[in-house]
Amino acid sequence: MTFRDKDAKNPYSDGRGVSGLPGGSLPGGSLPGGSLPGAGLPGAGLPPSYIPGSPASRWNQPPAPPLKTRAKSNFRRGMTFAVGYVVVIWAVHIVNFLTLGTAGQIGGIHPWDPMSFLTIFTAPLFHVNFGHLMGNTVPGAIFAFFIGLSGGRVFWEVTIFSVIVSGLGVWFFGGVGTTHLGASGVIYGWLTYLIVRGLFNRSGGQIALGLILGFVYSGLIWGVFPTTYGVSWQAHLFGAIGGFLAGMLITSDDPPALKAARERKKLEKLRRQQLGR
Repeated sequence: MTFRDKDAKNPYSDGRGVSGLPGGSLPGGSLPGGSLPGAGLPGAGLPPSYIPGSPASRWNQPPAPPLKTRAKSNFRRGMTFAVGYVVVIWAVHIVNFLTLGTAGQIGGIHPWDPMSFLTIFTAPLFHVNFGHLMGNTVPGAIFAFFIGLSGGRVFWEVTIFSVIVSGLGVWFFGGVGTTHLGASGVIYGWLTYLIVRGLFNRSGGQIALGLILGFVYSGLIWGVFPTTYGVSWQAHLFGAIGGFLAGMLITSDDPPALKAARERKKLEKLRRQQLGR
């Protein structure tokens, strides 16, 4: 903006213009639209502490609670999901026992039966007998605990991936006339998520946990093959696929450094798009 009319004096300058440059033009006044460099771009005109992903953005963040406090909170949360899982599947088994297995027949997955399609959400809660229930209780509680350490949102996201992918796999590829029950599909999803998650979020702790669990439960790999009569290998296989997809797609438990790097990439992409217009 330049004041050239002798009767229109700029009260905020010495007669040389707003910026004090010859001609009184603002830097970038000749740019398209007469805008300042970076105007209209994400973060332009904002202090560094307000730009996501910038080092200064951490200055305005509330102080993190002490490590001991966070550890206790995470432990309680993990135990809540582990105990909750056990209570739910045992309560449902009692109901199924009292109904002489009728509830399980209704709540189980019947492949290619349109009337039972929604049972992909209830089948993981039922078990055929006490041995089946016990086989899924301990590993399920362990995996629920470790996933629960990352928070409720992560737990439910992983569980939903595992339930839906496992259930759809059983409904489409299970034998017609059979009934599929049990939490093993979800358990395979949880385990696979815990094994692969560290590879996607670059967390050393989760990589170490995945290696340990993968070694301890390596024998479960045979459950994804049709080797044992009466075992729903489809639930195991597609549950594992669901867990892998969850590990690859979920970002809720990304470390702060990875989240900041992702935000910087988004900002840089938006800047390039804006400058290319």
